[in-house]
Amino acid sequence: MTVRCVMVLGTTSGAGKSWLTTALCRHYARMGLKVAPFKAQNMSNNARVVAGGEIGSAQYFQSLAAQAEPDVRMNPLLLKPEADTRSQVVLMGQVSEALSSMPWRGRSLHVWPQIAAALDALMAENDVVVIEGAGSPAEINLHASDIVNMRVALHARARCLLVTDIDRGGAFAHLYGTWALLPAEERALIHGFVLNKFRGDASLLAPAPQMLQDLTGVPTVATLPMWWQHGLPEEDGVFDDRSRASGAVNKTIAVIAYPRISNLDEFQPLKNVPGVRLIWARTPADCAGADWVVLPGSKATAADLAWLRTQGLDRAIAAHAAQGGAVLGVCGGLQMLGEALIDTHGIDGNAPGLGLLPLVTQFDLQKTVRHTHTVFGALHGAWAALSGVAAAGYEIHHGQTAQHPAMAAGGDVAREVLPAGLGWQNAAGNVLGVYLHGLFEDPRVMHALFGATAPTLETVFDGLADFIEKHVEPGVLEQLIAP
Repeated sequence: MTVRCVMVLGTTSGAGKSWLTTALCRHYARMGLKVAPFKAQNMSNNARVVAGGEIGSAQYFQSLAAQAEPDVRMNPLLLKPEADTRSQVVLMGQVSEALSSMPWRGRSLHVWPQIAAALDALMAENDVVVIEGAGSPAEINLHASDIVNMRVALHARARCLLVTDIDRGGAFAHLYGTWALLPAEERALIHGFVLNKFRGDASLLAPAPQMLQDLTGVPTVATLPMWWQHGLPEEDGVFDDRSRASGAVNKTIAVIAYPRISNLDEFQPLKNVPGVRLIWARTPADCAGADWVVLPGSKATAADLAWLRTQGLDRAIAAHAAQGGAVLGVCGGLQMLGEALIDTHGIDGNAPGLGLLPLVTQFDLQKTVRHTHTVFGALHGAWAALSGVAAAGYEIHHGQTAQHPAMAAGGDVAREVLPAGLGWQNAAGNVLGVYLHGLFEDPRVMHALFGATAPTLETVFDGLADFIEKHVEPGVLEQLIAP
């Protein structure tokens, strides 16, 4: 068959583009087609290691849903915010210092050829390419320099769905306004409107969908009910901020939600475990009563450590640890747990650590980006269940962490529980720091810690496909890829 490109656009950020794209990838893969996802530019500190470097986590999950091997062409441009006005630019999987220092509006001319080439290559190799847009395609101040929405749609001649979050209110105005602001040739690519996160009786929407079709010529092809627990992590941030668990709560896990939190998607499996309540903690009160306190990754470790202290969370974490509570640091969180951050290259910043592990971290110019398979050594105390457990994950870090020389000479030595400096435990056994992301996506780790297996990603992807197959108008998904 001739390759078909299906594109998911949104009226706003957070409208539901990422999960709908993931669902479409699995739907078309289940039809026996060769499928690949694509997003030209992604802004997120949630990244995954793939062939050729790193891409946004959303495209990583979409590739798994498509039953395809993830690679950098699926997300050729990744922007990783380091501050409110600065981002690290990753082009085709590799950090580009030149692009990172270039004015934002000037980048499109330089990156579009590689974006187009990546898309062309995926189109040449697949039956269907499912493309995700970014933000809204009707940001008229950005239209001239667009490299992620309608420029991509035109290049691919994609058949587009435009999704809106009806729970926010104003959904029909969002859909009509977005359509109306597009030039005629771009409007022609919109094949359907999707109402996402609807609560209640869909029949009460009449006559609005027909009125909208009369104005635009575009049908509303799906009304998707509100679905809180589909199991796929949010793409960009801590949107799902409610604390809840399936069944009676027997373990509360507080994850510190600092401003530059990264790779938060790796904690989604914890939310899927019955009896586990996950809390995104921003204040000491959020940590009260937690069984575990987790310090996740950070795109700006020193700055997030300063924020943590401003919030008084340093004292809350120290008190939790002093009472024997379990503490876990992942990547940047591991670095924070040590005695000091030393940055002689201006990568992240110097800072005193929290002092819960006798370690020191130095930031190197060279960035470690790799998949890692390893085995835990002997652990004791709160983390003893991980002893001897094999684990697979990924590393993305500039920091290199080792024993604090002076403290080690005085007898204060951390137990190295993963080889090559990837994991450390304190003498009391309740504080653990690891560089390995993705531990909670490994069923061996989950079984060791919880004695049960959370729903697998395959279960999640099939559930997403089942959902859209149930709620999208019959025949629409097939028409999008018809000759």
